[in-house]
Amino acid sequence: MALHGGDIYDLQKSQRDNIIDYSSNINPLGLSETFKAKVMENFHLLTRYPDIEYRELRDSLAHMNSVGRENILVGNGAVEVLFLYAKALNPKKALIVSPTFREYERALKNTDCQINYYKLEEEREFQLDADHLISQIRDEDLVVLCNPNNPTGKFISLQEIDKLSRFLEKKGAELFIDECFIEFIPEWKTLSSILLKRKNIFILRAFTKFFAIPGLRLGYGITFNSCLAEKISSSREPWSVNTFAELGGIWLPLDEDYIERSYLWIREEKKWFFQKLSQNKNIRVFSTETNFILLKLLHLTAEELREKMIRRGYLIRNASNFQFLNGRFVRLAIKDRENNIKLADILEEETALPSKNQI
Repeated sequence: MALHGGDIYDLQKSQRDNIIDYSSNINPLGLSETFKAKVMENFHLLTRYPDIEYRELRDSLAHMNSVGRENILVGNGAVEVLFLYAKALNPKKALIVSPTFREYERALKNTDCQINYYKLEEEREFQLDADHLISQIRDEDLVVLCNPNNPTGKFISLQEIDKLSRFLEKKGAELFIDECFIEFIPEWKTLSSILLKRKNIFILRAFTKFFAIPGLRLGYGITFNSCLAEKISSSREPWSVNTFAELGGIWLPLDEDYIERSYLWIREEKKWFFQKLSQNKNIRVFSTETNFILLKLLHLTAEELREKMIRRGYLIRNASNFQFLNGRFVRLAIKDRENNIKLADILEEETALPSKNQI
């Protein structure tokens, strides 16, 4: 089974050319026209190396997040930054709040870290209780969580993060927070863990999702621990961020029209899509704070539905390979209204129990 969404290459080419990909959580507005123009204007930059220190890029990201350039680390996608962080920190034992993104586990296993899992309960809609999590922490020197969480779509408040990080700080432990989907929350700048400026918090971000540039590979980390920043910087391969990704990090945060249209879309569409899907009595729908939504199938397996949907022209994410999720969970991206209506209607048909005449 594919470890991630967006794996259209596993399909036949004839299917790839016509599929609508609901397995990949990308902004449906697509590529910023302003950024497209900047790329065309700057093709000549391909004849020179990027700045090996990425000063202008880091300044742009620092301004976007109200921190200093020294707090920013850039990489070839968020996954590279994650693996660099795990290598630099070299924790002995980690607790991963799950179900969640599977690459945390892979990055930590590369460092021979012992991994434990904290289970988010379906009965609580997968919402984290920080007090309960704290009560379960033993001798772990790292806690890993995703906020908003993939695949559950749940968000943890800054107050809860503060409580958790203070507890870990007293233990001499670290907190890794993946905020790669936080920009889909329009008020994210008032909610991000960056505001705590805590040395034991490392924050992961990406341009992939909100700015719809998964093919460019641009991720970054934010830390207030100068020693950790130096260790990561010294182990990073030179020029890992290409020229056009660098341009994206500089210019995309300035595209206010694209950002505002994205906020308007996600405010309306996640509410509408949740209500529309909730009318389907053959699935359980979990509320979300971001641009994807988790479903539990009541009568089909995730793989059965995935195959049915491919035949109808839609690729969905079989979520059963997330820790603690069984074979009945799927994740859907939230796209534009026209496609969301079509998908919801097809989902209604494909998840329906057969009538007595069909049995």
